Amino acid sequence: MAGLALAASSEAPQIAHAQAAKAQTAQAPAAAGDRSKTVARGKYLVTEVAKCQECHTPRDESGNEDDSRWLQGSAVWIMPVHHTSNWAMNAPAIAGFLGFTDQDGYKIFEQGIGPNGIPIRPPMHIYHMSHEDAVAIIAYLRSLPAPPQ
Repeated sequence: MAGLALAASSEAPQIAHAQAAKAQTAQAPAAAGDRSKTVARGKYLVTEVAKCQECHTPRDESGNEDDSRWLQGSAVWIMPVHHTSNWAMNAPAIAGFLGFTDQDGYKIFEQGIGPNGIPIRPPMHIYHMSHEDAVAIIAYLRSLPAPPQ
């Protein structure tokens, strides 16, 4: 009987490890599905709510967005009605979200504070998004191909 108890106790870690591996494998598709949902939510927020492409995507000679350079940065084509001294003349590339940390993104989207610690300049809107929305936007931007260097 003692031998049976010893055998059972020596198998217990192996069984526990196998069960943990199986559980982890079962969770992997869910995690990938969650990431996919997060990226899709970010795409919706970028394209349909914030309309980031209007300033961050270059335009062709007809003034249409050049989808081949989606969110790869552009000269700002709109001007304020009244003089605004801190108006940004360029919108940075945000495809790939290169040069920005997640923390930079949280400050930009949740507080309207740029990586340099000062408020975002117009025409960029000062957003006060939820953390979940900021995470989704960053996930979407990081999923895009970065512009050529």
